[in-house]
Amino acid sequence: MDDDVLLRAAADRLEQLAARTTGGSWRVQGLLASRPEVVAHRADGSTEHVAEARARTAEWIVALSPGLAGPLAAWLRAAARVTPGDPEAAEVARAILGPSAAG
Repeated sequence: MDDDVLLRAAADRLEQLAARTTGGSWRVQGLLASRPEVVAHRADGSTEHVAEARARTAEWIVALSPGLAGPLAAWLRAAARVTPGDPEAAEVARAILGPSAAG
């Protein structure tokens, strides 16, 4: 797969995943210190449980919330327009697409 196609496919995948997941501002809170909760806080004040995680993993989940999808997809699309390609962007795209990126 050409890198520009790979990058655009990964950007599309990110947007699809973000659209179907729980929206809002994801935050770490509650439960036990060793088993915190990740909770999405919406603009209307409602909340939704996203995940329970290990203490060291909860911050990672929050950092990679759906709010990152838009800027990351834009970066991947911008990288697709650059020649020569951005090898780091292509590596991110391969990680997002997984085994389907090989073909």
